[in-house]
Amino acid sequence: MKLTDQTILITGGGSGIGLGLAEAFKKMGNQVIVAGRSQSKLEMARAKGFETLTVDMTSQESIEGLAKEAIQKFPNLNCVIHNAGIMKNEKLINGDNAEAATDTVLTNLLGPILLNSFLLPHFKKQKAATIITVTSGLAYVPLSMTPTYCATKAGIHSYTESLRFQLKDTAIEVKEIVPPYVQTHLMGERQANDPNAMPLDEFINEVISILKNNPSTDEVIVQRAASFRQAAYKGEANYKEMFNSRNEFLLNARKTEWDAL
Repeated sequence: MKLTDQTILITGGGSGIGLGLAEAFKKMGNQVIVAGRSQSKLEMARAKGFETLTVDMTSQESIEGLAKEAIQKFPNLNCVIHNAGIMKNEKLINGDNAEAATDTVLTNLLGPILLNSFLLPHFKKQKAATIITVTSGLAYVPLSMTPTYCATKAGIHSYTESLRFQLKDTAIEVKEIVPPYVQTHLMGERQANDPNAMPLDEFINEVISILKNNPSTDEVIVQRAASFRQAAYKGEANYKEMFNSRNEFLLNARKTEWDAL
């Protein structure tokens, strides 16, 4: 992946990891377009010098409109970073998770799939293009408190593998960024201020360092996410121990918010 002079569309780019990536790529001399639903976040992105577009990642019509508008306004568009996502606690035994599950699947899984389908005809015309999905360490070792989120990230990982294979004879690269637990507002103030989470600037710096040092890599895995990615490779017993111990620990640590559901 060429890291300069690219035209990059980032969904969910108004805050958190998306904004961090947007700022990093802009500093390297790329044109960055931030797409999102929150008008307040888009206004803040514009104040930082970013082009912005509005999209509702739960709506096929809105996603198609985003692709058409992005191509029309930015004909050199040759990179998309699928970062938009939502993460919600779901106590499945309560049986009232339909809305949360639907929104999560549409935003995290179907949204990127649809946006790719609308962008690929344009990307095929470019001299070179890049598609980047943002998954999670939880795609590999799920957190039981957020089952649909973890399932969508596992699904996007699988989809990314298939997409990469299908595009291997084209000029379109396909990459996956695998974040660990990062200090963002994905699940509110607790996560943003949790000392156990990786500071956002450290995560972004490590991602960019990996891309600079190994621009052909398929997976961008920072050190804190490596144990998740490799868990299944170390055998069934190791995987089960990691899954059970982490989930028991986090259920106890977040008992108050879990019991409130």
